Amino acid sequence: MTLPEVVGELRAYMNEVPEASYRVIIGTDSNHRGVDFVTAIVVHRVGKGGRYFWRRETKTKPFVLRTRIWEEALMSLHVAQALTAELGAENHVVSKPTIHVDIGENGPTRAMIQEVVGMIRGNGFPVYIKPESYAASTVADR
Repeated sequence: MTLPEVVGELRAYMNEVPEASYRVIIGTDSNHRGVDFVTAIVVHRVGKGGRYFWRRETKTKPFVLRTRIWEEALMSLHVAQALTAELGAENHVVSKPTIHVDIGENGPTRAMIQEVVGMIRGNGFPVYIKPESYAASTVADR
């Protein structure tokens, strides 16, 4: 699906129960070599379930861990920016999209937390890391 099609589906889903509260979460994960990237857009109807959409993108070269994490974060950020622009004036229906990144306090990615989180926050988006980053570490883990 294209982004405008996803936005249409999001609108239809939110119009089913317009009085509900909604959160939109975006996360990206990649395989261990960093060639296949999956970005998920999750719309959570708070207290009542949700829906998700995902897109796989294959890169031609393998990535080392640091570059792969940055690529995941940037892909999620670009989708969040495009989704915010696409929703436009309707953005009052949902809060600003939240970005989930697949990094955490345990493991080799802990050294990257400040820089990746700082970059996303600097662009005006809320961000979560493991274990709260389910959109990246679970939904996009395809």
